[in-house]
Amino acid sequence: MKENVFDVLMYLFENYMDDDANLYSDPESLKVELKEAGFLHSEINKAFDWLESLTQLRGQTQEPMPTQGRSIRMYAPQEMEKLDVTCRGFLLFLEQVGVLDQDTRELVIDRAMALDSDDFDIDQLKWVVLMVLFNQPGREEALTWMEDMVLDELPNNLH
Repeated sequence: MKENVFDVLMYLFENYMDDDANLYSDPESLKVELKEAGFLHSEINKAFDWLESLTQLRGQTQEPMPTQGRSIRMYAPQEMEKLDVTCRGFLLFLEQVGVLDQDTRELVIDRAMALDSDDFDIDQLKWVVLMVLFNQPGREEALTWMEDMVLDELPNNLH
């Protein structure tokens, strides 16, 4: 049995990322499919809650805070525990190259923190970034850039 919320999210993203309408139009059928695929009912529900929270946060952008020069994102102790230095550095890199802005960075951090995973790593963070960008209107170029980065790293024997 697959027991991880992240595994459920990966399954949904890989199988339905091109069909956003199908993902949200019939969640009950999708839950049955996930159960048949071997996912636990509790993990399926947590994954749908995770996605629902992401959808609710989609349109909520805050007024940009006035900054003098460059600002630095300070991480809370819980965030530093979950997001190691490699993850935090990767988020900074994505912000510097324009893939993430302050709002999407905060969504990524929020969604990463919402995952029940003691062994969160850079690969999982990349997928969280993909899922967040996929759910953000107007971020298609950034999504394509991230897709290229993540999918190019997958082993060729998956085909």
